[in-house]
Amino acid sequence: MKMRTTFGNVMLVAALSLASFAGRAAAQTGGELRFCLRMEPKTFDPLKVEDEASAAIRYLTGGTLVRVNRQSQELEPELALTWKVSKDGRQISFRLRNGVSFSDGTSFSAEDVAYTMQQLMDPALHSPTGDAFRSGAGSVETKVISPTQISITFPAPVAGLDRLFDQVAILSQHSPKKELAVLGPFMLGEYKPGASVLLKRNPNYWKADEQGHKLPYLDSIHLDIQPNRDVEMLRFKRGELDLINSLDSEYFDKLAATSPQLVHDAGPSLDSEQLWFNEVAKAPIPAYKKTWFRSASFRRAISEAINREDLSRVVFHGHAQPAVGPFSPANKFWFNSKLKPQVYDSNAALKALQNEGFRLENGTLKDKDGNAVVFSIITNAGSKIRERMAVLIQDDLQKIGIHVNVVTLDFPSLIERMTQTYDYEAIILGLTNVDLDPNGEMNVWLSSAENHQWNPQQKTPETAWEAEIDRLMRAQASSTDPKKRKEAFDRVQEIVVEQEPFIFLINKNSLSAVSTMVRGAVPVILSPQTFWNAERLTVAAK
Repeated sequence: MKMRTTFGNVMLVAALSLASFAGRAAAQTGGELRFCLRMEPKTFDPLKVEDEASAAIRYLTGGTLVRVNRQSQELEPELALTWKVSKDGRQISFRLRNGVSFSDGTSFSAEDVAYTMQQLMDPALHSPTGDAFRSGAGSVETKVISPTQISITFPAPVAGLDRLFDQVAILSQHSPKKELAVLGPFMLGEYKPGASVLLKRNPNYWKADEQGHKLPYLDSIHLDIQPNRDVEMLRFKRGELDLINSLDSEYFDKLAATSPQLVHDAGPSLDSEQLWFNEVAKAPIPAYKKTWFRSASFRRAISEAINREDLSRVVFHGHAQPAVGPFSPANKFWFNSKLKPQVYDSNAALKALQNEGFRLENGTLKDKDGNAVVFSIITNAGSKIRERMAVLIQDDLQKIGIHVNVVTLDFPSLIERMTQTYDYEAIILGLTNVDLDPNGEMNVWLSSAENHQWNPQQKTPETAWEAEIDRLMRAQASSTDPKKRKEAFDRVQEIVVEQEPFIFLINKNSLSAVSTMVRGAVPVILSPQTFWNAERLTVAAK
């Protein structure tokens, strides 16, 4: 689940990255890079992306005006040569590259940028990417000054405005291929639902390396849709796959024991794993369970009864840390250092529930009306780490008389229950962050947003604390004062920890595996960790 949501330790690098040198040194071009998507992509429309698989395809195919370098974390020019943000933070002006074409040969101009922004900010689209720009009520105005100049004005200041465009893939206004006409290094070649996605080299890609060789070097990228981590690892060991972008700790340790040159631990990541309860009013679950799930006291007690140290030690083999809240401590600036991890205390959790009218009878916890506290946790089949976390949580909660059923579903079925039918009680999933700035999580914390998962798309905030988070998120997003923004988002983090709409479990390390046949790979903590510089990667002949 991709919730914009992005972060990490900042490394200072020279003007040219190591990846650039690696790419320049590789005389060989061509070849095919192969790796797995762990779920079916939900969309090829870059404006509708909200899942990890679709985000990977957008990153590889979408051309952006600017790009956050995943290694240096600095903002770099792409389709825009230069840009300027107004002092009030409401307007951004771009000067664009001339002579650029989409993959189908359609010319690129400022009209395409204007078209993309109007589509992105259309309320009817419910774009998760567009949510990051919604700092105030009103419409966005675009002014095409010339084919290579455009200004975009927002109704209210948008903090970190230029960096948000890292997630905006530009669409063609005139191409009959619509979103399949792209400006990135690769384009969609073939899609076999349930099996694979083939990305081909974009012959019209505008970028070249330092010697003038056209990028990308690769001819194609073959993405197999494979949720089973065992199969993925087996194929990697056989040489059928070239990388594993995110490696489970168990596989990391096993592979490190025999082939240490293949594994990379980039350190604590910005990603989290969390549990949440269904608080949607129209959800098809019993009313008494909705009462439990909507109680902050109930959620806090569940959180206190979960042993996060065990999760880190047993499930992640020490390659993870107990989570504190919405942001990982790896995000040095934005993390609220006053927050501390939840202390595991099952006795205190049971006492808190008893204070709310629950009672323990013959080893079973019951509510004040005599209903046994039983609920199901669903997670995606094929993810051993989530299945194991669910089982450990099941054991933890049994100690206070709560019976948990663990159910695994294929990812499309899980997403359907989570976003359409709301037919679930609790879910364990992860939050993949792609931006250091909290604006990247507007589509999570605004009560009207689609990724406000415990109760999405509220017409108006249903609780006072959600209304307060809405206010604070919009306040930080509209301020150009870093101190004021930090104060506002610190308070958001505090409210989230107090209310526990998401019960944050762990922050895992950024672990990956890359074949020695791949040249130019420099794994980092920001997503996508291993193929962020795909245009400069090469694969040696096997």
